[in-house]
Amino acid sequence: MSALDELRATAHPIRLRLLSLLTGAAMSAAEAGRELGLSQATASYHLRALERVGLVEVVELVRIRGGEAKRYRHVSSARPFDPSPAPRDPSSPGATRPDDQEERAQYIEALIDELRRRSGRRAVGPQLSTDAELWVDDETWQRVVRHVGQASALLHARARPPRTPGTSPVSMTAALFALRRP
Repeated sequence: MSALDELRATAHPIRLRLLSLLTGAAMSAAEAGRELGLSQATASYHLRALERVGLVEVVELVRIRGGEAKRYRHVSSARPFDPSPAPRDPSSPGATRPDDQEERAQYIEALIDELRRRSGRRAVGPQLSTDAELWVDDETWQRVVRHVGQASALLHARARPPRTPGTSPVSMTAALFALRRP
């Protein structure tokens, strides 16, 4: 599947929540639905959409009341972080096409909705919020992208099932991208 297919699949707040949930534990649609306050049918619908683009996969089948339930796991967070820059030339392969802009806008709106939901649950403890639109050299930019990517990979690798003793729920939202020159 392409990056655009993944972008389309994640352009929904429920799917973003499912990906976060399934990073720490494999769950069935019913289990994920209970955790997120959704019906099993709603969770199942969104899990199938994520499975189609390869963002979650079935990692086990469990017997429940005479039937079988699929347990899903978010797999893409286990991919090694690739710090190589995206193409800057709009005509180069893989560059964002104008028709991709609506998909990207929907994804950003889903991120905004999710950030609003999470920010209402802020707890006391270490926090960092930052916003910047700056001019920096390419080396500095690559270092920042690499460090944030590594931090994200660390969080995903160490994620545990909800309410595991000794853990706390945390949130990380980052959107790093180069801007076109004015």
